[in-house]
Amino acid sequence: MPWTQKLGLDGPIICYQGAQIRLPSGETLLDQGIDHGVAMEVIRFARQRDLHIQAYRDDRLLIERDRPEAHEYAGHAGMEINVVADLDTAMGPTTPKLVIVAARGTLESLLPEVRGLWQGRLNIATSMPRYLEFTSVQSDKAKALAFLCGRLGITQEQTVAVGDGRNDESMIAWAGLGVAVEGSAPEVIAVADRTIPGPGGGGIQQLADLLVK
Repeated sequence: MPWTQKLGLDGPIICYQGAQIRLPSGETLLDQGIDHGVAMEVIRFARQRDLHIQAYRDDRLLIERDRPEAHEYAGHAGMEINVVADLDTAMGPTTPKLVIVAARGTLESLLPEVRGLWQGRLNIATSMPRYLEFTSVQSDKAKALAFLCGRLGITQEQTVAVGDGRNDESMIAWAGLGVAVEGSAPEVIAVADRTIPGPGGGGIQQLADLLVK
């Protein structure tokens, strides 16, 4: 929202890894959260391994323990931390997503395990190297983009998607023009139509020049 407000945008925003589509006014166009029971399975998994995990309710960041990982995420996302006694009662019937924050190596080893455990029930991917994100199996950025295009009458061929995380893979693969940032995970590069340099390398300028020709 701070970036939307700064840029003066008033169109729909795909957020929570595709679990929600919202308007700046607050109106919700799409909401597909993780069911409470499945969310608690993931939370218990994290508790047993002493991993930091967080949930969300009404745009509030919820944690059970005040840990450095929570402050790392909150500082990056510009959110306040809300410490609750028990996520089981604090979350509500659904949560848009769950996030485990841990060392990059830890998450790389966890990724195949958790994908196997919740195959067919959750979408799981890293966004930043230290963030492992869980959403409903009905929710990812590609599905949200397709929903929004249908609502706005925009064809798949008219879309452009740019990203650098595993959570962007489905969206980049779906878009008419899928663009990966150099240095992205190999599976993200593999589905992209082209790559651009990362921050400071002129990638956005290259993309803008391509699109306005």
